Amino acid sequence: MVPMSSTPATSAPRSRSTVRWVLMLGALATLPAFTVDMYLPSLPDVATDLNADPALAQLTLSGMLVGGAVGQLVIGPLSDRFGRRLPVIVGLSLHVVTSVLCAIVPSIGALIALRVLQGFFNAASQVSSIAIIRDRFTGSDAARILSRLMLVIGLAPLLAPTIGSFIAVHADWRAVFWVLAVLGVVLGAIVLRFLPETLPVERRRTGGAATVLRGYATLFRDRHFLALAVLPGLGMAVLMSYVVGSPFVLQEGYGLSHGEFAALFAVNGIGLVLSAQVNAALVRRVAPIRLLRAAITLQGVFALALLVVAVTGAGGVLGLLLALWLVLSMQGFIPPNASALALSRHGEMAGTAAAVIGAFQSGVAGLVSPLVGVLGGDAVAMASVMLGAVATALLVLGLATPAFRRGGWHHPV
Repeated sequence: MVPMSSTPATSAPRSRSTVRWVLMLGALATLPAFTVDMYLPSLPDVATDLNADPALAQLTLSGMLVGGAVGQLVIGPLSDRFGRRLPVIVGLSLHVVTSVLCAIVPSIGALIALRVLQGFFNAASQVSSIAIIRDRFTGSDAARILSRLMLVIGLAPLLAPTIGSFIAVHADWRAVFWVLAVLGVVLGAIVLRFLPETLPVERRRTGGAATVLRGYATLFRDRHFLALAVLPGLGMAVLMSYVVGSPFVLQEGYGLSHGEFAALFAVNGIGLVLSAQVNAALVRRVAPIRLLRAAITLQGVFALALLVVAVTGAGGVLGLLLALWLVLSMQGFIPPNASALALSRHGEMAGTAAAVIGAFQSGVAGLVSPLVGVLGGDAVAMASVMLGAVATALLVLGLATPAFRRGGWHHPV
């Protein structure tokens, strides 16, 4: 995209163009979130219908994240080699296939395996969306667009559980996957009609597996890149610990109905959306790494308060929900800034860099969030895992970036 002009004649078209890109890329990037969130209200029903332990039912979520991590590592370099459109089209097609198979699956083991595959194929839309942003934007502009993208992605926790709850009441959990299959078809049509190729042939990385491995070796030798790339993953671990634990904590532990759970999930989604938009406004004036410092520190304080509430029962369900809202409201500051800073270091292989960021985001969350079920699946287990993930993020930020050093927040990375 050409640089923004200061004249009114070009600002309006540029604004309309940005909105169009945000909506289109947001719809693609939201697919994995929709695939998780629409399914949440039915999670206890899945465990009952398939005669499975709740911890195994939670693995249908965590398995998708692990599949997404592996998928991004594979698909990211492919998008640098073959462009952005082809991986998205193939990934959406296979998302439709796995959704249909999930709708007719006979056992919990088969469902877990299919969800791993679904996460793998959904990675194409997620990694390509981030790489397309790097193709067209850099620096603070990229952080701003990523924050705007969070507004669209934030619609997933607002809408998906409500839709999933409606489906669960009027049909069953299998119908959720038929709806997800239709969503994949609609997104595929949008991509075919409206998404241009953003990576010209002359900028594509040539070569085979050796080139891919050299690219990953370059990224993994960059300590600053790795630190910034893992922060969205630790933030996603916080979010997914809430996602996998909340259906059992709130519906079984506190007796909330499908509808009440969906409404409360939406309220927490509003916190994510609001913080992302505040970040988009601040990032023009405040260094992204400084925003990271403040957000992760505050999230740590709020996570500690959440654990205290969970252990003591102070405030009942309202106290728990308030502390949860505060923890999750910090999430909108973390992935946009950390991702934009990490991508700015390796724009020549944005797809591969986005794949590493996405792999950490899905993989760390997929490995950490099952601990909620392992530790008992109650409010204390959920809060403990969330606090552990935030504490780890603080350590990474403090030890491997200049965020807490004197004047370090003035550095671009």
